Amino acid sequence: MARLSVNVNKVATLRNSRGGRQPSVVEAVEACVTAGAPGITVHPRADERHIRPSDVYEVAEVLESLRDRVEYNIEGDPRPGLVELVERVKPHQCTLVPVRSGELTSEAGWAADTPKGELADLVTRFHESDVRVSIFVDPEPSAIDWAAELGADRVELYTEPYARAFEQGGSELDASLETYRTAAEHAASSGLGVNAGHDLDLDNLPTFLSLPHIVEVSIGHALMARAMFVGLSTVVREYLQITGSR
Repeated sequence: MARLSVNVNKVATLRNSRGGRQPSVVEAVEACVTAGAPGITVHPRADERHIRPSDVYEVAEVLESLRDRVEYNIEGDPRPGLVELVERVKPHQCTLVPVRSGELTSEAGWAADTPKGELADLVTRFHESDVRVSIFVDPEPSAIDWAAELGADRVELYTEPYARAFEQGGSELDASLETYRTAAEHAASSGLGVNAGHDLDLDNLPTFLSLPHIVEVSIGHALMARAMFVGLSTVVREYLQITGSR
């Protein structure tokens, strides 16, 4: 069984395209939680193109009374604004993600040759606030080792390459699954929990979850896109049937 964490960024993207407060990120969170989602993810970026700091605080307020059953995950690059949010809100988990100039969404995990000093210090700071730390990485043993050396609790495997291989099927899918299997087993043997996210959807998720050690999957774009046609509560329940995390 893997926990489902629903990324609500796209609700904020739609709201920001028009201004005002509709659709409401808070209402989306409440709908997901009512449908049984055991986790909520937000990714506030410096340019505030979707989730804003005010959203982070409002979602925290909604989830405070549910803290024992709904996990709050704040992800983002380790800039001062993100650090301040995490240390004030104290979510269950912070996922540290590299950001590249001009990207629309995350394009890769942290490189294994990234200097560890400041990030390791940040992991220690978050632990002092009782925040679990996950590091967004490609499914490569060297990147996983680097995350372990930072003192992280988990890695989040970047799964867009898997999604593209799933579309191709055949030997490409088999090779990709073996890559992710090796990565998950390596992480587990290094004492790290294994999260996963990016381009996972109702079609490719069941096959991905045949892999061992997957603790959590974070899903946003595909879930919200389908919600436009069948409703948010319905699609959350569809994903819960797959993950078994109801």
